[in-house]
Amino acid sequence: MNGFKWIVATLLLCCQAAAAGNTLLIRNALVHTMTDAGTLPATDILIRDGRIAELGNHLRAPADSTELDAAGRPVTPALFAGITALGLNEIDMVWPSVDSAVTQVGSPPMRPEFNVVSAYNPHSSPIPITRIEGFGYSLLGAMAGGSIIGGQGRTVVLDGGYRSFVGEPVLFIALGESASTLAGGSRAAQWMVLEQAIAESESTPRHGDHTLLTREGRAALHAFQRSGTVVFSAHRASDILQVIAFAERHGLRAVIEGGAEAWMVADALAEAQVPVLLDPLQNLPDSFDMLGARLDNAARLHAAGVTVSFSGAGTHHARKQRQLAGVAAANGLGPEAALAALTRNPAEIFGFPGGRLERGAPADLVIWSGDPLELVESAEQVILGGRLQPMRSRQTELRDRYLTTATSLPRAYTH
Repeated sequence: MNGFKWIVATLLLCCQAAAAGNTLLIRNALVHTMTDAGTLPATDILIRDGRIAELGNHLRAPADSTELDAAGRPVTPALFAGITALGLNEIDMVWPSVDSAVTQVGSPPMRPEFNVVSAYNPHSSPIPITRIEGFGYSLLGAMAGGSIIGGQGRTVVLDGGYRSFVGEPVLFIALGESASTLAGGSRAAQWMVLEQAIAESESTPRHGDHTLLTREGRAALHAFQRSGTVVFSAHRASDILQVIAFAERHGLRAVIEGGAEAWMVADALAEAQVPVLLDPLQNLPDSFDMLGARLDNAARLHAAGVTVSFSGAGTHHARKQRQLAGVAAANGLGPEAALAALTRNPAEIFGFPGGRLERGAPADLVIWSGDPLELVESAEQVILGGRLQPMRSRQTELRDRYLTTATSLPRAYTH
């Protein structure tokens, strides 16, 4: 089936599925389960009420189902777009459209109680641009603004819903060279103020004390010591070791974001069971914190037993996470581990349902034209919550509007 016929057929199926109910049967797919079952050829997937009801060969079609023939194409879980500001950031240069950071709201200076979830806009234009490329999840990040503690975020399903949040809240802390100005100009001061903040969260300051946290901030930070995940942005190996020790000392479940030099301390990360979200394109020393950056970072971490995922493409280019995975696969990680880093691993790291195709799992999946790690291939159909998602975005609508083909002029002259 060529691309045009596939689009027409998909639009018809969307209409049929809406009329028939919430049962969908995908025929003849190459299913990357991301479980011990491995990859299943010529497999049918029965989806009912937003979940995978059955996987098998020649499944019987329920009377109320809509059928979709994958024609042997690969099917994977919906991909993870990394830590982004999708739904929080419309245009970087227009500050009223950016809601992912707080600079200063009175005093005290640290605001771990700041939570970006309340500003999420599911109709933000970057979301469908990302979704139609095969991405179903993103972790909304609270960026460092007024202090090294950025605040809280949460994983969201990119299905256009207002309350499509999954998993538990995540706290973000920025460390290293880029965050030094937020802590007096020294990375040593970063640990000084973090230790003070932890101490405040465990007791009630006396009247007149100079504090870093509000009452709500103390409660929020203390909650992450009992349960929850803290993402530490750090690149330098020595900073990563400090994170491991700090997290162990205070009962925090740590995740490293960045980790350009993480391979240098891979054994320590594996022993402490600290996952790493990295950018496999980082192979040059962009800063003094990244002097040890190398292309096989992901492969070395994986070989040491560290759980690896990807982040770094940014909000407006989150769809390029596939390219990051492909680079990691080509530099020793391997295709199966690279695909796991886009699906199963982030689901395990941040505790949200998804990342696997098995009975009872959320029906968040993608039908691909070919190998999802090859940039010449594309997402043919995205399914979230068992529903066919419209494969349209602002970019495709502009393309269809202005790319006129009924002309004798060369393509470069069409508009």
